[in-house]
Amino acid sequence: MLSRNLEQTLHRALSLASERRHEYATLEHLLLGLADDNDAATVLKACGVDLDKLRGDLGEFLDKDLSGLATDRPGDPKPTAGFQRVVQRAAIHVQSSGRDEVTGANVLVALFSERESHAVYFLQLQDMTRLDAVNFISHGIAKAPGRSQQRPVQGSGPNSGGGGDNHEQERDEKPSRRNQDALSNYCVNLNKKAMAGKIDPLIGREQEVERTIQILCRRTKNNPLYVGDPGVGKTAIAEGLAKRIVEGDVPEVLAKSTIYALDMGALLAGTRYRGDFEERLKAVVTELESQPGAVLFIDEIHTVIGAGATSGGAMDASNLLKPALASGTLRCIGSTTYKEFRNYFEKDRALVRRFQKIDVSEPSIEDA
Repeated sequence: MLSRNLEQTLHRALSLASERRHEYATLEHLLLGLADDNDAATVLKACGVDLDKLRGDLGEFLDKDLSGLATDRPGDPKPTAGFQRVVQRAAIHVQSSGRDEVTGANVLVALFSERESHAVYFLQLQDMTRLDAVNFISHGIAKAPGRSQQRPVQGSGPNSGGGGDNHEQERDEKPSRRNQDALSNYCVNLNKKAMAGKIDPLIGREQEVERTIQILCRRTKNNPLYVGDPGVGKTAIAEGLAKRIVEGDVPEVLAKSTIYALDMGALLAGTRYRGDFEERLKAVVTELESQPGAVLFIDEIHTVIGAGATSGGAMDASNLLKPALASGTLRCIGSTTYKEFRNYFEKDRALVRRFQKIDVSEPSIEDA
């Protein structure tokens, strides 16, 4: 559902095209309309955009460069494919984040996906990026000095109608709390589970556990990867290792290690834009790197390939993890099936190089 302000903005964009007798309403007409939209204008100002200059640049472009769109045929202007894509993309983002209203702020962010358009070019001329808009809408972080947000931006969350100093204080405190609580929010401490008796004893799998310990004790390429059919007990091996660490049945190098299982569902839940996902994952990686002996366990690791990437974007969880894995500052245990390993994981050669594969076969009848 479009907000009333956005409906008026879309009509204004069509009117701007109609006034110039343009046959089509383009992204530049849309951006000129957004410059007078309260929600979008708030974001533009916070990102350091001079609205008067933006209106002047767009007006000159529409009058001179798009004069070829003028027609004598009667009828209303038609939105171009790009115009329609931007509105649809904004609606999809809003729907996927569980909100009801699409606002001008959402459309402004979606506009940046049309990177070859003059509309995005004029925004980039004033050093505004998509991430600037996302940071302000999601976290209230203004790029322009003195543009602190006094109320939530319409479209930034389910409680978008309220405002006041309490909201501003919460936003200021959120980044620090998010960094401090990243591990507790997005990871499960397997050592604590083992100490609480919530992990069953590991029966068998001595070879796999010993191989895991051997790999983790290396200085480089110290990231084991369990590959096996579904249900053979790959996750149980990681839990069994945590239990052995708690019981002191590991070499001295691993005696003070703590295994954290990444909760991908919690990591992705509530993220509206790529910036949110990156911030969460970076906070987790930073905390893990600062903790000596921390080991990250990612179950179904093939799901990290593409996690957090948006349409047309190349950034995902695997690309964020690679630098830490390559430098050896982060030790990681992964698990996946043979099918997913071949279809997804193995295609990313840079990621495969950073792991040491451990085959987890089905136990024999005697072992079972």
